[in-house]
Amino acid sequence: MSKRKNVTFGWAVKNIIWPRRKTIAIGLLLILISRPAGLVLPTATKYLLDDAVPNRDLAMLKMIVIVIVISLAVQAISSFLLTRILSVEAQFLISELRVKVQKKILSLPINFFDNNKSGALVSRIMSDVEGVRNLVGTGLVQLIGGTLTSILALALLINISPSMTLFTLVPVGLFAFIALKAFGRIRPIFRERGKLNAEVTGRLTETLNGVRVIKGFNAEQSENKTFESGARRLYENVKSSLTATAFVTSSGTFLIGFASAGILAMGGYFMIQEDLTSGELISFISLLAFMIAPIVQMSNIGSQLTEAFAGLDRTEEIMQMDPEDLEKNRPAKLDSLHGDIVFDDVSFSYEEDKEVLKNISFKAPQGSVTALVGSSGSGKSTIASLAATFLNPDEGKVTIDGQDLSQVNLSSYRQYLGVVLQDDFLFEGTIRENIMFPRPDATESELQEAVKGAYVDEFTDRFEDGLDTVIGERGVKLSGGQRQRISIARALLANPKIIILDEATSNLDTESETYIQKSLDILMRDRTTFVIAHRLSTIRQADQILIVENGKIIERGTHDELIAAKGRYYELFTYQSRI
Repeated sequence: MSKRKNVTFGWAVKNIIWPRRKTIAIGLLLILISRPAGLVLPTATKYLLDDAVPNRDLAMLKMIVIVIVISLAVQAISSFLLTRILSVEAQFLISELRVKVQKKILSLPINFFDNNKSGALVSRIMSDVEGVRNLVGTGLVQLIGGTLTSILALALLINISPSMTLFTLVPVGLFAFIALKAFGRIRPIFRERGKLNAEVTGRLTETLNGVRVIKGFNAEQSENKTFESGARRLYENVKSSLTATAFVTSSGTFLIGFASAGILAMGGYFMIQEDLTSGELISFISLLAFMIAPIVQMSNIGSQLTEAFAGLDRTEEIMQMDPEDLEKNRPAKLDSLHGDIVFDDVSFSYEEDKEVLKNISFKAPQGSVTALVGSSGSGKSTIASLAATFLNPDEGKVTIDGQDLSQVNLSSYRQYLGVVLQDDFLFEGTIRENIMFPRPDATESELQEAVKGAYVDEFTDRFEDGLDTVIGERGVKLSGGQRQRISIARALLANPKIIILDEATSNLDTESETYIQKSLDILMRDRTTFVIAHRLSTIRQADQILIVENGKIIERGTHDELIAAKGRYYELFTYQSRI
């Protein structure tokens, strides 16, 4: 645990504190001005009661008041500047870190997203980084400033009465020991809270996205119980941290109260013995408050810093992950692309000892159409994902124009790639924004060409706002066929050299399918295309059809060849023809 703590602290110093060393140095300078200025008032009390008042020295009284007022003004101004400079910098850092974490997450491979809920990732981007405000903000500087104040106050206390100071150090030291131990126990609780919060947020996001399914199956009560269970576990975690924090606070209150009572007793005794003046006693009590208050404050700041490091633990985990397009692993960059793709004895598994693909080999020449046919779970989408570089083979290799795709820079390859996925994902916004997503700088004529090519204008012409119609989250206001056509228009506008069509006609009615089949003919022309389709009527013109079952290619050929062979493809085609 200590090793992990040191790693995170080192990472925080290198990536968060050190780059902002100038701002933090200004904060420390302001602390060095503010805290000593705050000690002027209790120190001046001694001179007021022991010298100015007994001697009726109005000049000294005037000087004491002036010094106090100046010190208070210096303290107020420096405190304002401290909060203003560091708090603003902390909020800027939070914004900057969120951008970095989001950028990092998007650079991670597809399997990372398969294993993490989107809501949980949102929590890691938005919530985990908030604690850093206590590192760059007033928290860390106040911790240092509080330590400085306590040391200065301690020196002044020793000057007044070494014996009374020694007495106070015992309960104060015991309190510091208790706080240190408590924060060691609290940190794992805060870390677990981040995970629980991500889980609850993730489930809530799924619930809101799937509200139609929930209502359709009358499952509100079941979903409520699931969320309630997560919220309850989060509450138990918060209760544990609050209990530990309350114990620290209560211990501090008791021990500091005990020290104060002891000081009154000792101070009264020394005054009776005439070893201590009334001014010295009042000054000692005031300075004692200045020494103890930062220690109590440091316990609260310590709790905040503990929470900050817990969040940074999780942030560091993300930032230390290797991106999928790591240059040392993918040194080859494509300056141009012809489009010949070859699968050479490729095997792949999502889980160990559970192969999804087994020794797959075939060629997809430039400009050809390769159709993948088979039952659900046979491996069709996995083949398409390998061609799209969403996955890498466990064995064998996939090549593009003779180069191993696992060695090719992904950005240089994917600039030539276009995908129309099975779930036809659309972003919230307008139809125009969704089509222009791959090329925001496309001209209006290029946009219109893509719109007409995918027959999007067939339905947008009926909308009052046309292409500027807002479609809602995930395109909820459109039909499945309309969403599919927008996805195809998006691919057309991207003008790729390699096309992946994953069930591109799965959500279409007969009329839409007629439109789409025409647009697909345009989309696939002179492009290397992979088509996954359950509707076999849509792939009759494919250059090669691969029948995939249980991760193996059991048949291959053209439509006419496979029909003549009267094998698995023949069975599937004749079955669909009768429906």
